Amino acid sequence: MFGLGRRTQMVTAEEALPGRPTPGYPVPVTHEVLGTPLQGPWPAGSEVMYVAMGCFWGAERIFWRQPGVVSTAAGYLGGFTEHPTYEEVCTGLTGHTEAVKVVYDPAKTSPELLLKAFWENHDPTTPNRQGNDIGTQYRSGIYWTTPGQEAAARATRDAFQEVLTEHGHGAIATELLPFPGRFYYAEDYHQQYLHKNPNGYCNHGPNGLTCPVGLVRQDQLPAQVDVAPPTD
Repeated sequence: MFGLGRRTQMVTAEEALPGRPTPGYPVPVTHEVLGTPLQGPWPAGSEVMYVAMGCFWGAERIFWRQPGVVSTAAGYLGGFTEHPTYEEVCTGLTGHTEAVKVVYDPAKTSPELLLKAFWENHDPTTPNRQGNDIGTQYRSGIYWTTPGQEAAARATRDAFQEVLTEHGHGAIATELLPFPGRFYYAEDYHQQYLHKNPNGYCNHGPNGLTCPVGLVRQDQLPAQVDVAPPTD
């Protein structure tokens, strides 16, 4: 963190680092805070959504604190390099963004409520940047795995843009995409980092604006979505 990385143009597949066929490090089994599986399996009916909002340390803490969340994990998403390391992601040459996997119980929360926390706790108007953290690995994004999540992402984006415009802020730069199919868990020390390091670096917190949310009706759901199944 601390302003690491300065590449603000997305790397191409040809330029990207080669990576490796298998993970280069072990990943914990249990969530340090919630006591639930970090990599699954989770209770039947659980849903998974992925978000990126800059440094994943503070972003993950925001979501493990949300009611209805079953598990969270820090990782890398949306790039070209297979099984990247943190050091490689920081070069901007893997194409990944620092992301958080959010597993939740849809009977106890909703994509809209989770995305309310997303919009209200970072600046979605700065492409490839959060504060002093500059680079494509700090881009903002929502990556859905269900039609309801897609509808919620688009509806809350539009609602929050109205709030931003009303307060004189610019356009939202957040990526809204189907989950790209691969999420690489970050190294052990990144998982629940701010629980292990309570005074550690964090540039997340309330941005002073409120995102209005509402239930997404069935007739608002996309007719078709092409979402790759979650793969870890």
